[in-house]
Amino acid sequence: MASLVASVRVANSFRHLCACAVRTLSTSAMPNPKDEAREVIVNYLDGKDNGIAVLGLNRPVARNSFGKTLVSQLNETLAAIRQNNKLRVLIVRSLVPKVFCAGADLRERLKMDTSEVPGFVSSIRGLISDMETLPTPVISAIDGYALGGGLELALATDIRVASSEAKMGLVETKLAIIPGGGGTQRLPRIVGVAKAKELIYTARILDGEQAMQIGLVNEVVPQNKIGDAAYQTALAIAREILPNGPIGVRLAKVAISKGTEMSLEDGLEVEKQCYSKIVDTKDRIEGLAAFAAKRVPVYQGA
Repeated sequence: MASLVASVRVANSFRHLCACAVRTLSTSAMPNPKDEAREVIVNYLDGKDNGIAVLGLNRPVARNSFGKTLVSQLNETLAAIRQNNKLRVLIVRSLVPKVFCAGADLRERLKMDTSEVPGFVSSIRGLISDMETLPTPVISAIDGYALGGGLELALATDIRVASSEAKMGLVETKLAIIPGGGGTQRLPRIVGVAKAKELIYTARILDGEQAMQIGLVNEVVPQNKIGDAAYQTALAIAREILPNGPIGVRLAKVAISKGTEMSLEDGLEVEKQCYSKIVDTKDRIEGLAAFAAKRVPVYQGA
């Protein structure tokens, strides 16, 4: 019975992810990017970059650490982004120089009653999972410190780009705790179990080059004078994704994310189901017509 219940849950989760990938919804209202007082600012790019959104963490007084306000605003923002079918790529970056996200707000945490802590950590864990399951590709641009929960947030993105001067680590054991935002589960899947144990047990901090060597980040780039080298590289990757069929990209994300959690046989079945959802789309026909006419396809996400 337990096995049957688990199978039903997986099937329902898969159907939900596929539905998110193919449904057509109007653009939702988003936080005003001109409101500099907000701790989360979303900027929708236009012109040739139309379809790319940049989510900026903007809590300079606490180095973008996860306080109650930041977590609340991130939850609101991700809920709106999830409903925005016109969005094709999301970049997550910091608007605070030399820091991506410093993890937990320890000063705020000290003021919490012990009974409050597990619930708040659970809310951060849920937030990071929401980031991971967004239907669009998500790229994190790490131009500074990404420690504890900050690195856990980056681990939940599809592609990670770091500057050579970035500093990354799950440092919770230094505080006599463990990573609570999914780090103990996602890091082993990315760098391997043995390396993840080493990094978590030692609370070691890596720079961009070291992170690249173990596959923690996709690319590492020298930092520039402005301090946004990782963001500029993330933007270049987003521009490569942008012209491709949005439904195909979203369903590729479903197939990879769900399939790699299963046996090869079950993963191939997920791929088959994802492909079947593309066959009747207008975008697939447009891709074939553009190929035959030797022109650039114009995809509508339908």
